[in-house]
Amino acid sequence: MRTLSTLLGFARPHTVIATTVQTITIFLIVAGRGGMTPAALGAVGLVLVASLALNLYVVGLNQLTDVLIDRINKPWLPVAAGRLTPGQGRALTIGAAAASVGLAALAGPFLLLTIVLIMLIGSAYSLPPLRLKRFPLAAALSIAVARGVIANLGLALHYRERLGGALPVLTLTILGLFFFGFGLVIAIYKDIPDDAGDRMYQIETFTTRLGKRRALGMGRAVLTACYALPIGLALAGLPSGEALFLLLSHAAVIVLFWAVSSRVDLERRGSAASFYMFLWALFYVEFGLLSVYELTRA
Repeated sequence: MRTLSTLLGFARPHTVIATTVQTITIFLIVAGRGGMTPAALGAVGLVLVASLALNLYVVGLNQLTDVLIDRINKPWLPVAAGRLTPGQGRALTIGAAAASVGLAALAGPFLLLTIVLIMLIGSAYSLPPLRLKRFPLAAALSIAVARGVIANLGLALHYRERLGGALPVLTLTILGLFFFGFGLVIAIYKDIPDDAGDRMYQIETFTTRLGKRRALGMGRAVLTACYALPIGLALAGLPSGEALFLLLSHAAVIVLFWAVSSRVDLERRGSAASFYMFLWALFYVEFGLLSVYELTRA
C-alpha cells in the first residue's frame, strides 16, 4: 500500500482524474450512445492507458527537475520527501514515456501524433535549455495548448478514425476554446500556493510578477470569459432544450466559482491550494456537462 501511495503521489492524482475524464468524455462525444460496443470500449482502454502513461511522464519530469523547489512548495511529493529516489523517478518517467509512445503507435497515427506533441511540450516546459516554466506566458500557453487543444482534437480525430462516428463541430469548438482558456487559468492559479519557493529560486510566474490578488483577478476574468462562451451560444438561438441546459448549467457553475473565489484566503497556503483543487473539480464538471449535452442531442 505504501508503494502504491508513492506511485499515485508521483502521478499527481488530480491530473490522473483529469486525463481519465477527458479521455472518456471525448469518446462519448464522438461515438455517441450507439458507439459503446465491447470493441470500442477496448479501444478506449488502450487510449486511456497510453494517456495515463503520458501524464506520468509529464508530471514526473516536472518533479524531477523541481526537487529543490518542491521541498519548499510541495514537500509531500515523493521525490521531494525522499520516498522515491531520483533514480527511481527517472526509471518511472522513462518507462512511462516508452509505454505511452509504444501503445499510441499500436493504436493509430492520430493518437501517436497527439502523444508525441504533448510529450514535446511537456519536455520543453520542464527541461533546459528552454524550461518554459520560467516564463509566465510561455508556461501558460504550454498548458493551455497541450491540455485544452491538442489533447481534445487529437483524441476526437483518433476516435473518429478507429470507431467511426461524426465530429460534432459545435461541441468540439466549445471544448477547444473553453479548455484553452481553462488551461490558462490553471497555469495562473497553480503558482499562487507556490509563491515562496518560486521567489526563492527565481521562477517567474504571474503570481511573482503581479502579486496574488491580481493573479486571482486575472484568472477570474479569463474563466468568466470561458463560461460566457456556452452561455452566449445558448442565448444566440440554439434549440430551446439545448439552450436551457447550457445556460442554466454554466451559469450555475460560474456563480459557484465566484462565490468560492471570493472566500479564498490568499495568504494561507492551505486555502489557496484547496481553491486550486476546486478549479480542477470544475475542469471535471465541464467535461461531464458537455458529454451530457452531446449525448442528449444524439
